[in-house]
This record gives sequence, C-alpha cells and structure tokens, in this order.
Amino acid sequence: MPDVARYDEIADFYASGWTDAIDDPASARLLDLLGPVAGGRVLEIACGHGRVSRELARRGAAVVGVDVSQALIAKARAAERDAPLGIRYLHADASRPSALREFPPFDAVVCNFGLSDIDDLEGAVATAAGALRPGGVFACSILHPCFPGGPGVSGSWPGDARYHGEGWWRADGELSALRRQVGANHRTLSTYVNTFRRHGLWVDEFAEPEPAPEWAAKRPEAARFPVFLVIKCVKE
Repeated sequence: MPDVARYDEIADFYASGWTDAIDDPASARLLDLLGPVAGGRVLEIACGHGRVSRELARRGAAVVGVDVSQALIAKARAAERDAPLGIRYLHADASRPSALREFPPFDAVVCNFGLSDIDDLEGAVATAAGALRPGGVFACSILHPCFPGGPGVSGSWPGDARYHGEGWWRADGELSALRRQVGANHRTLSTYVNTFRRHGLWVDEFAEPEPAPEWAAKRPEAARFPVFLVIKCVKE
C-alpha cells in the first residue's frame, strides 16, 4: 500500500462534508438496490470514514469495511469505539484480493463512489467478486461516466478530452471541491460492465437517480444530464 493515500491529506474535509445522514440520492438508491441486509454479512470496499458501513450495521448487517486511507480508517475506528456497532475496519488495499482471504464469503459487497478512486479496477472487482458467495449482490455507485458535467461542475472526464480517453485526472470545476483535491479515474461504461462480467458479476439493475433539487437549482446545466449511476450485480 502507498505510505500516503490521496484521502489522507483531506480526511477532515471529507468526513465533515459526508456525514452519517444517508440522504443523498445516490447513496440512498444504492441501499435500495442492495435490499434488506439484516442478518447478512456485508463488505464495504473503499469505506472511507465508515458512513455507509454504519448505516448497514444499523440495518442489522454484520459489516467489514476496508479502505486504503489510514486517516479515514482511523476516523471509522474512532466512531466505532464511541458508538459500537460491531463493525470491523481494515486498513488495506481493496484491489488486492489477498487482503480479505481470512473472511468467509459475504452476502453482499458495496462500494459507494469508490471505484473511481481505485486505480486498479480489475483488482478491485476481483476482490468484490471473490469475497461474494454465489448469488451474492455487488452494488456500487459512481459519478455517471457518460456525461460532461456543466459550468463549474466537472463531469467524469476532462472538458478538453474525449469520453473514450480513460485515465486518472484532477477535476477543475470550481464546484467540484472533492475531485479538485483527490482527482478521479475516468472509465467508459463499457469498461465497467465488461470488467464486472469477466469476474462473474451479472448486471441486474441500473439506476440513474436525479440529484437533489437544491443541488440542481444551483447547477441547472449540469442537472440536464444524469449525474449519478448506481449498479446492482449478482454473482453467478
């Protein structure tokens, strides 16, 4: 693992901006697609400071969260100490399947806006698929890879580039505060779907939740296009 992950330097900013209130449209839709989790075992990859992991635990799941950022995992563990929910947090690289070999198969794996942060998509999807039992669910949310954003709001790829030009880049939209700091990996929709399929994950459902009305009112040009993509897959 790198000595310093991209989110280590902005851990306070990130944790303060993304609270435990799971009311943003993409995260809420992700949990909807995942379905009931009570009594199940759930893995969250790229769990950050643990906001989704905590919601899953509150819904009755036995949860393991993994993230490459030591600073964010420290915040997640501190929250667990303060209000125990039985969550186990690991500081590990989710793109290395060996990091999770000690665990029995999970019923579900979730990744909320994390795939674009992970440079090795193939490795991360291999980890997710390898951690699931047959028939288990993989659910993820990402910034929609197909659309260009709008004034002040960066889309999935640089404004002076092409949709088919994949790779890591740093956003420049003044309203894209997070992605200006940590950047993101742009990949085409076909890259995501074909990677899932190579690892035995069949796409079961897509969702393109609309952004919150207050967000859209301030960014009308960006809101003309789908902003989020949420995907549910089932392991064969």
